This record gives sequence, C-alpha cells and structure tokens, in this order.
Amino acid sequence: MTVFTPISPETLADVVAARAAGHRGRVCVAISAADAAAPLDLAEEVAARLRVEGRPAAVLSLHDFVRPASLRFEHGRTDQESYRANWFDYGALDREVVRALRENGRWLPKLWDEAEDRSARARRIDAPDGQVLTIAGPMLLGRGLAFDVTVHLAMSQAALDRLTPAEDRWTIPPLLEHDAATAAAADIVVRYDHPDRPAVHAAGALSRDRGAGRGR
Repeated sequence: MTVFTPISPETLADVVAARAAGHRGRVCVAISAADAAAPLDLAEEVAARLRVEGRPAAVLSLHDFVRPASLRFEHGRTDQESYRANWFDYGALDREVVRALRENGRWLPKLWDEAEDRSARARRIDAPDGQVLTIAGPMLLGRGLAFDVTVHLAMSQAALDRLTPAEDRWTIPPLLEHDAATAAAADIVVRYDHPDRPAVHAAGALSRDRGAGRGR
C-alpha cells in the first residue's frame, strides 16, 4: 500500500532542497503541478533554502514558456487537447533551459510574455557551477525532459474545483488525465489537496532527505 507521511509546508521545502543539494554540478528540479497548487511558491521556498546553504539557486515559471496565442487558441480558447499538448513550449524549455544549463552553462529565463503575447527578449543567464534551477508549472512530467529531481504536487478533482478560478476550470480534465499517466514517475509525490497540510510519499525517502538536510 502506498504510504503518505503528513508534514508541514516548511518541511516539504526542506525535503526538496535536500534532494536537490544531493546532486553535484548544475541541477534542474521540476515541480510539476496545476496552477491551483501555486508551485512557484514552493519553488521559491526551495531556492531560498539552497541560497542559505551557499548554493546558487533560481526559479523559472513554465508560464514564461507558453506558445504564442495564435497557436494556443488555434482550436478555441478552451480546447482541452491544445492545453495539454500545445499550450506550453516544452521543446524550447528543453533546448533553452534544461540542456543549455548542462551543455553551455547558460539558460534563458523567459521565452514569451504571456500577458503581452510577444517575445520576452530576455538575455541568457550564466550559471555558476553548482547552480540549482527549479522549474515550476503544469504537466512537466512525461515530456522527455532530463530533470535531476522531480516533484509532483497531486490534487484531486475536488481540490482543483475548489482552488481553480471558474474561468479556468476547463483545464481540470486535461490536468487530471496527464497527471494520472505520469505522476507515479516523480521522485517525490505530494498529496496537495490542502497546501497547508501536505503529505509526502514515502516515509523512508522522507527520513533520508531530512538527514541530508541536517548534513548540508
């Protein structure tokens, strides 16, 4: 039986930071979650902990790698298959961030301005040795992206219904379908229906990560 251990939000951030700190060199961490889970908040907490320990750390939002509106809305503004397959530019994320970080020691912080629907014209950032980059956003798993650490914040349909704005609830079915197919592959799976009361799978991994956090 799958075992989930209740922890505090602070301990969850400790666990993810410890797992990331266990990798040498430049590291990519994925926090895959619906927008309703506010994965950027956890990513920022993880980065803050790493910086305190002397590790360079930065955060990237998947929403800064959306495709242009002409592609996102090609089949309508609420097309579920488009949201799952064509909304975010995972290929560019791989090319300009994940592989670029490792191969060139540089990464692009933003590709597209979602609000203005135009190129972000961002400059690439040099990554020092030991850089940890945490990428947060929906449906990051199962895309062939070579992350070093993967975290999935799992929400039930009831939680998504409760926490997703009414105008965005059409995204819930594709989110649930994608997560059902890929979430089990995450290194750290978190039950996140109540973000103030997360639960992590599994107890053994949690104990190891707590130990690693104390030893950093």
